[in-house]
Amino acid sequence: MNSSTGSGGTLDAGVPQGSQPARSMAANLLSIRNLSKHYGDFRAVDNVSLDVRRGELMTFLGPSGSGKTTTLNMVAGFDTPTAGEILIDNQDISRVIPSRRNIGMVFQRYTLFPHMTVAENVGFPLMVRRVAKPQIAERVTRVLKLIRLESFGDRRPSQLSGGQQQRVALARALIYEPRLLLMDEPLGALDKRLREEIQLEIRRIHHQLDVTIIYVTHDQEEALRLSDRIAVFDNGRIAQIGAARELYDQPANAFVGAFLGNSNFLTGKIATANGGRYQVTLKDGSSIEAPARLALAPEQPVSVMFRPEKAILQSVSETSGFTNRVVGRITENVFLGDSATYEVRTASGELVTVKQPFGPSETKTRTMDEEIAVSWPHDCVHIFPIDR
Repeated sequence: MNSSTGSGGTLDAGVPQGSQPARSMAANLLSIRNLSKHYGDFRAVDNVSLDVRRGELMTFLGPSGSGKTTTLNMVAGFDTPTAGEILIDNQDISRVIPSRRNIGMVFQRYTLFPHMTVAENVGFPLMVRRVAKPQIAERVTRVLKLIRLESFGDRRPSQLSGGQQQRVALARALIYEPRLLLMDEPLGALDKRLREEIQLEIRRIHHQLDVTIIYVTHDQEEALRLSDRIAVFDNGRIAQIGAARELYDQPANAFVGAFLGNSNFLTGKIATANGGRYQVTLKDGSSIEAPARLALAPEQPVSVMFRPEKAILQSVSETSGFTNRVVGRITENVFLGDSATYEVRTASGELVTVKQPFGPSETKTRTMDEEIAVSWPHDCVHIFPIDR
């Protein structure tokens, strides 16, 4: 869909896995400034700004309708912004037609030509750019080796698995070396095993070519596995941008905490503040501690968040050394192979999930409707204000 020259990485399949070129992250390849897209009174994208570094894999993560795909489509040129700028290498491309942007695109649907061989499908972007046939053949050979399908060039798409077809679609987008590669839910049609396999391939190719990628998904696990940084979208805006660990450990608000990973939320209110900590009274009357990361007033209603893997289960008579603790009854017990997940209903009716590695004797003996204590460290707690 784009011009024949690019500034992305070189398709050198001779670079061994694990031997990566130096990645320059100093300069921004893409800058989005105050970008909006309105459909009548509906604001699909509302004043979004972000930078994507050269050689970075950034994921747009969010639920359906959050604005991530609309933002991607404006970068690709498929949608025209209502307001704002899209800059690539400091040049505004907001009104440039898609074919002039030198941007590659991979969709959830493979859109391979069924009457062409794999090699012909991969080489098609170069053919329409009138690249000489010997050069096309050479580059097709290199890119098929890159995606590890070098022996599949003579096959038709119908002879390939879904994962293999998606790798061919990726190769076709990479062959003319675009400066930016956009991927819109590319693995949504694959089963879990194939998704994980292709995720590793995308990660390997990204490092090997040093290509800049924007990847759209609603799958939080996929975002955590793939990304250098993640932009979390919510109602047309960006709720938070950061590395996966940063967003997971330090969510900016309750939406990010809930969407990225599994979380527990309990209702409470600020009781006191002392020494950089808040004392919070929970709905069931329990008192817990939390770091004072936000400025909150006494009696402020709050949502108390902590991760299931940070909590432990204990008999009510046991003490854990943790300040924070609620008591309830086990309502669900799920074996997950390497771990067990328990759901506990507190006296106030709120649910708490605890995820524990499977194996300790106490994990094996927990029974349904057993009265149990859930404890967790105070430093893993996040509290967010609740609007009155």
